[in-house]
Amino acid sequence: MNTAYFAGGCFWCITPAFNELEGVTKVTSGCSGGDEVDPVYSDVKHQRTGHRETIRIEYDSAAVGYEELLQIYINGVDPFDGEGQFIDRGFSYTLAVYYQNEAERVAAQAAVTQLEQQSGQKVYISIEPFKSFYTAEEEHQDYYLRHPEEFEQELIDSGRKKL
Repeated sequence: MNTAYFAGGCFWCITPAFNELEGVTKVTSGCSGGDEVDPVYSDVKHQRTGHRETIRIEYDSAAVGYEELLQIYINGVDPFDGEGQFIDRGFSYTLAVYYQNEAERVAAQAAVTQLEQQSGQKVYISIEPFKSFYTAEEEHQDYYLRHPEEFEQELIDSGRKKL
C-alpha cells in the first residue's frame, strides 16, 4: 500500500472523491504540516497549530497512480485561492501536497506548473515535504457517509456545490 497526503480545505469535502475511487483502500481525515504534536481539531480549525486540514489516502499503486490522485485533488479544490477554500478561510484551509519522495515532489510540481501554464493564473498549492500526520477525532471520519444530509448542506453552504 502507498499513501498520499493532500490538504484541500475542509477535509470532509474532499474525502468522497477519493474514498469512492477504485484502488483506494482508505481515506483518513486529519492534519499535517505544522509542528504541534497531536493537535485537536478545534485548535487546527481556529488556526492555532500551523497544521492544515489534510487527508491521508491509502491506495494500491497497481490500480491507481499518484498522478491520477493529484488530478482528482486539483479538480476538487479551487487552486487559485491562496486564502483558504470557499467559505473556509485561514491557513488551516489552504492547499498543500505533502510529498514523501522525489517522484511525488516532481509530479506535484509538474501538475502545478501545467495548471499555471494552461490557466495563466497563479496556483496556490504549496508543495512541502511530509513531516507527520495526525488523525482527527472519530466524529470527523467518513462524515459524508454518517451525516449525508448535513454533508450535502455543507457542500451547498460552502459554495463547493451549486444548486
